[in-house]
Amino acid sequence: MEGIPTSIRVLRVGQRYVRDERTLTHLCLVSRALGAESIYLEDAEKDVLRTLEEVNRTWGGDFHAELGASWRGVIREAKKEGRSVVHLTMYGMPIQEVVPDLKKLDKLLIVVGGPKVPGKVYHEADYNVAVTSQPHSEVAALAIVLHEIQGGEELKRTFQKSRLRILPTSHGKRVVEN
Repeated sequence: MEGIPTSIRVLRVGQRYVRDERTLTHLCLVSRALGAESIYLEDAEKDVLRTLEEVNRTWGGDFHAELGASWRGVIREAKKEGRSVVHLTMYGMPIQEVVPDLKKLDKLLIVVGGPKVPGKVYHEADYNVAVTSQPHSEVAALAIVLHEIQGGEELKRTFQKSRLRILPTSHGKRVVEN
């Protein structure tokens, strides 16, 4: 589609060990549901991967996570393959100012920070982008950025090879087997 990146990957830098497994799972699920093809995680429990595999089996798609990825290596490789690196940070330029430029790019690596992000990430990024200049959730920021750069088209996506499918309804729930 014209004006929408054809390939989006996500990189999570760092991990907060106290509460991070749910956050990592949510980052993965939001990435998958809203148009990314994969996510790179420096570290995570195997439960995160099992959850993603089960979601793919049940709801379709082939989204995957790569564990043990060094942020430096992922960024270096992304740049080699022509990806623009978009770092989500509350210190960046407002999304509404940069989204027109981001929509023109073909391949993106969106970097989401967990704990304190190394200063080098800010310099390696092609774009430092803020959803708001206030403390907020990295999951929410990722969802908003994915939505903005794809102009809502990600909401129309269908997932192949699903076992279950939701039939939209204004009352109740309708789920059918494929």
